[in-house]
Amino acid sequence: MGKIYDSADAALNGILFDGMKIAAGGFGLCGMPNDLIEAIQRNGAKNLTVASNNAGVDGIGLGLLLETRQIKKMISSYVGENAEFMRQYLSGELELEFTPQGTLAERMRAGGAGIPGFYTKTGVGTVIAEGKDHKDFNGETYIMEEGIFADLSLIKAWKGDAQGNLVYRKTARNFNPNAATCGKICVAEVEEIVPVGSLDPDLIHTPGIFVNRLILSTAEKHIENRTTRAA
Repeated sequence: MGKIYDSADAALNGILFDGMKIAAGGFGLCGMPNDLIEAIQRNGAKNLTVASNNAGVDGIGLGLLLETRQIKKMISSYVGENAEFMRQYLSGELELEFTPQGTLAERMRAGGAGIPGFYTKTGVGTVIAEGKDHKDFNGETYIMEEGIFADLSLIKAWKGDAQGNLVYRKTARNFNPNAATCGKICVAEVEEIVPVGSLDPDLIHTPGIFVNRLILSTAEKHIENRTTRAA
């Protein structure tokens, strides 16, 4: 069977289950796999653990799964733009594992490389370091962070071909390439499906070997914070 599927529901068929761990791309609303997230909402899979920089905003992206209480735990860096996220966390309804942005990206990359843990200075002396292994290297203290190994990676790319080779555009490249590698199964949605051979091999960000299934995105693009000025 080829990698290209007709819809998000078809691409996720037989993959989703309650209690699974998902690594999702996205930086704000940029590069967020909205079609695939909406398919998860329709499926109803619950008690999910989701590793993603943020959780979209209210009613968009992962914010949809928060509204339907399908997410049990978030592993995230930034939660300030999602009122429902904050409300659930502060009320004790949602588990939250705060992770600095660079550490989160490296945890995904490490998982994709089969690395179970690594040491970083980021977070030393803060609540981030509580309960974690500390070790000194060359007179400096580091804490150990674990690689993220997910059941499923959900990503959004700019272009992709039938072999699953992907190219991201600008900010969407921040977390998607790392998220793509750390899941047992990777499903991608792309803005354009191009013929095999039309992507410059030197410009491919995620090789097709990491991508299992692919769909053409139909999602509307949203602006997280619109800023305007008088003419």
